[in-house]
Amino acid sequence: MPTFRPQCPWFLDSLIKRGCDKAMIENPHGEQKTLKNKPVTHRKKGAEKLDPEDITQIKPQKLSLTLRSGEPQSFDLTFKRAEDYPIDLYYLMDLSYSMKDDLENVKNLGTSLMLEMEKITSDFKIGFGSFVEKTVMPYISTTPAKLLNPCTGDQNCTSPFSYKNVLNLTSDGKKFNTLVGQQHISGNLDSPEGGFDAIMQVAVCGDQIGWRNVTRLLVFSTDAGFHFAGDGKLGGIVLPNDGKCHLENNMYTMSHYYDYPSIAHLVQKLSDNNIQTIFAVTEEFQPVYQELKNLIPKSAVGTLSANSSNVINLIIDAYNSLSSEVILENSKLPEGVTIAYTSHCKNGVVSEGENGRKCSNISIGDEVTFSISVTSKGCPKQGKTDTIKIKPLGFTEEVEITLNFICECECHKDGIKNSPLCHNGTYECGACKCNEGRVGRQCECSSNDVATEDMDRTCRKDNGTDICSNNGDCVCGTCECKKRDNPEERYSGQYCECDNFNCDRSGNKLCGGHGRCECRVCICDPMWTGSACDCSLDNSTCMASNKQICNGRGTCECGTCKCTDPKFQGPTCETCPTCPGVCTEHKECVQCRAFGTGEKKDTCERDCSYFNLIKVKDREKLPQPNDASYPVMHCKERDANDCWFYYTYAVNNNTEKEVHVVDTLDCPSGPDIIPIVAGVVAGIVLIGLALLLIWKLLMIIHDRREFAKFEKEKMNAKWDTGENPIYKSAVTTVVNPKYEGK
Repeated sequence: MPTFRPQCPWFLDSLIKRGCDKAMIENPHGEQKTLKNKPVTHRKKGAEKLDPEDITQIKPQKLSLTLRSGEPQSFDLTFKRAEDYPIDLYYLMDLSYSMKDDLENVKNLGTSLMLEMEKITSDFKIGFGSFVEKTVMPYISTTPAKLLNPCTGDQNCTSPFSYKNVLNLTSDGKKFNTLVGQQHISGNLDSPEGGFDAIMQVAVCGDQIGWRNVTRLLVFSTDAGFHFAGDGKLGGIVLPNDGKCHLENNMYTMSHYYDYPSIAHLVQKLSDNNIQTIFAVTEEFQPVYQELKNLIPKSAVGTLSANSSNVINLIIDAYNSLSSEVILENSKLPEGVTIAYTSHCKNGVVSEGENGRKCSNISIGDEVTFSISVTSKGCPKQGKTDTIKIKPLGFTEEVEITLNFICECECHKDGIKNSPLCHNGTYECGACKCNEGRVGRQCECSSNDVATEDMDRTCRKDNGTDICSNNGDCVCGTCECKKRDNPEERYSGQYCECDNFNCDRSGNKLCGGHGRCECRVCICDPMWTGSACDCSLDNSTCMASNKQICNGRGTCECGTCKCTDPKFQGPTCETCPTCPGVCTEHKECVQCRAFGTGEKKDTCERDCSYFNLIKVKDREKLPQPNDASYPVMHCKERDANDCWFYYTYAVNNNTEKEVHVVDTLDCPSGPDIIPIVAGVVAGIVLIGLALLLIWKLLMIIHDRREFAKFEKEKMNAKWDTGENPIYKSAVTTVVNPKYEGK
């Protein structure tokens, strides 16, 4: 009985639906095994001294993953910075003439740095090397005198050289001081130096330098720029740097033969040898080396004073910066294999993607975890076992992962060779595996005959040009349709011209979910029609409350009412938002929901939740009939306090009832007594004054008329001029008798 192997969960379900016995379905899964999981080291400074190989900072150390295509395998990697971890430091110094004063300060560096590093580790080694430039023109002067003493005047300088390993790594600080004290400045012609040649030799000449499998620091000290790959052409050097060790008697002997290394080449060698670089450069060249640092992982840049007096503090600060960050890297992955990282750092910080490879601000004794997921697509290298390695940059420890791939089912082992079900092949896992030179479902054809014109002709529909409608292969004159990734989808027909997945869709569903696709045409279920089976023939959804189809005001099309009267709307054409009486009908509910008043305020939640209420600030914000795509009724109603409130009622395009209401009432204000009283008093006074003025005016007119009449009568009067006999003069005249008239 055949055994089938599903590729993914939906394939498994498909096989079961097609009647395959679950017991006969082979569904292997990946697995993982931890082969070496030594715990990380927990020890304090001053405890029993351990060899570097006995100190563990990363776990697990070795595991095996069995991968099935598309199924990830995940594991956790733990890293812990061990206390009192050994350190190797190699000091590589530019000895061109401009570094003369710096050399004097470095001569005592050994013992001073030893004292400082004792605060960090009890196992510290230091080495020293120097460099100048390639010993060819135009980098140095090749005249005999300048080859002996490249400096001018009475300066005594040593002959120029490319790179010299002065002192292998040692724990003897005094020896460092002694040997460095014997060094002399040299000189060259151009400003950039040949430091990259020196870095390459320090990285690859591990045995000569004395590197151990511990933290490796390379301090690169200079006050100038650097030459890199391609600059060697100036001196006639065209061979690329080979990245190999060429030290003889501690001197680099191939500087005149190989070009400077490229930055990428240096990055590779520094990473391969777990060396962390500290660039101690003067302030002038800070920007240049900052850019270089960005290209070299696990490197740092420090500002060197003019005479290198701050070099110890610079080294300590740079070491603390480098050791506080862990960055994971992996070796080259097999084709089709991907790896994803998620970091779980201090203080609960979780990162994914490229940031998932690293954690920062790690102190001694801190433990961080990385979740690593490995996934295979397909079957790399025909299922052969492969190995990848993951390690923190700058550390020698690593995780070795053996990758095994599930490429075949166990049922292949039970294949029946020359089975009667296969004309010329092996029947295995429910299908024929044809022998070489045979093709077809049952290996019935020779591969030499498959592509002949005669056979192809029978695979073309209506003598067209497309073989099997471009959806299959012509095998032995018969179309064998292509398989789809989704087993529910398939091509069919004599010429593979049909399929069951290219029919019209509705609601993102094939045939609207109410039919089946046959040869690109929807065969609808009962009570459904249309090209995408999206038109219902059921009229029950169009029945109004009065038992009429669409309330007698529309037609039922595909289960939905199309209202013929534009005033009516809604699912059954029963809603008329602009009909008379709409405002009165909804007045009480709008009043209770918007203002908490009215007759329905106690039953508001029960009786008035049939519409969406939207409050606006003023009447200008109410929807206008011209702005909406559906009818809007404007209403103005008065409450028991004679206050007006304004709202609109509408049924939107989604058949939802909407009420927009102005959130403030328009209430008439009460009479202002003071102005009224003042007005009345003022009115009375003004009327009184007016009456007095009228009376006065009439009196003046009357008086003037009387006076005029008097004057007229006076002029017309004639008086008697006779003397009144009774009249006596009021004057009495007396004559003095003695008056003589003088």
